[in-house]
Amino acid sequence: MSPLFRRKGPAPQDRLVTLIGKPDCHLCEDAQTVVEKVCGELGVPWEHRDITEDRALHDAYWEQIPVVLVDGRQHTFWRVDETRLRKALTD
Repeated sequence: MSPLFRRKGPAPQDRLVTLIGKPDCHLCEDAQTVVEKVCGELGVPWEHRDITEDRALHDAYWEQIPVVLVDGRQHTFWRVDETRLRKALTD
């Protein structure tokens, strides 16, 4: 395979997206819509974590929710850009 076409990172199905939010949060709902769409199209597993059920997450992210992690590293917060998330998962 030519180096120009070789994947730089892990395959999408080997990634993990984590959406950190809380109930009754309209930005969290908007973020979930984007995460579900992008992850569904790429075959990327994702999980939802609730800051009201996890004190460490609350302390770390309460001012930033929703927060999206890709493979455990913060990707974005407040608003999720579909194009940027897709690029992060395919590069």
